[in-house]
Amino acid sequence: MANSITLAEKFLPVIDDIYKNQSVTQILDNDTQVNFVGANKVQVLKTSTTGLGDYSRADGYPKGDVTATWETMTLSVERGKELSIDRMDNEETLGMAFGAVTGSFMREWVVPEIDVYRFAKYAGADGITKVSDTLTAENILAAIDEAKKQMDADEIPEEGRILFVNSDLQLLLNQSVSRCYGSDAAVNTIMGTYNGMQVVYVPSSRFITKVDLADGATGTGFARAADAEDINFMLVYPGSVLQVQKFAMPKIFTPDENQDKDMWKFQFRLYHDCFVYENKAKGIYVNTAE
Repeated sequence: MANSITLAEKFLPVIDDIYKNQSVTQILDNDTQVNFVGANKVQVLKTSTTGLGDYSRADGYPKGDVTATWETMTLSVERGKELSIDRMDNEETLGMAFGAVTGSFMREWVVPEIDVYRFAKYAGADGITKVSDTLTAENILAAIDEAKKQMDADEIPEEGRILFVNSDLQLLLNQSVSRCYGSDAAVNTIMGTYNGMQVVYVPSSRFITKVDLADGATGTGFARAADAEDINFMLVYPGSVLQVQKFAMPKIFTPDENQDKDMWKFQFRLYHDCFVYENKAKGIYVNTAE
């Protein structure tokens, strides 16, 4: 009997590779000391102090206050799916049907859902900066400059900021910058960085402020919420967010192991969430369409 554990171990790198190459939010993943092992909830310590005062040669140092509170983060998104391929269907496609179906499932449903969920949660977080605009080729750069200016005013670190732009606005960005072309054999007008900020283009279907996740019984996948807004662009300082995938595991059963039907069976479970640190919310600036 074939060993499904071996197949799952082989498929794990494929899933990871699809996530890294297809997800636009994976760029915000970072090493963190927040540990969800053995729990679905963690508490992060937030501290604040008062500022300087005049030193007195008679009385010494002015007294200050220290505030320490706990910010609770709870994982709340558990998703899953089971897919099956008949043994003969897989055999008659030279063994490629099972791998093709599971790969397309990850690309078409799992990765887009992760992205749209994250962007929607960031856009709805308390304390972020949010404005609405109708952007054109004439004002889009000014709107991005305003976002940068606001983050500078909020003293958000400049290094590492990511500018996520709705892919529908890519043409406007191209038109907003004057370029001179010579006799180059190849011309590339896509803006990859802007004033030191990496530009990442997001498919418009993933770039909304609210999303509904289907329960699997009355529907599947995800859909735009009725009151969702389109996001024009989002400027994010990666240190202001936390992205957690506690569990992302495929289970693969051969037709010999499948006790129900003579089919290859694929089960995938995803347990994840994302958070905006309360004291770093100004590290997110969202510009939505009017």
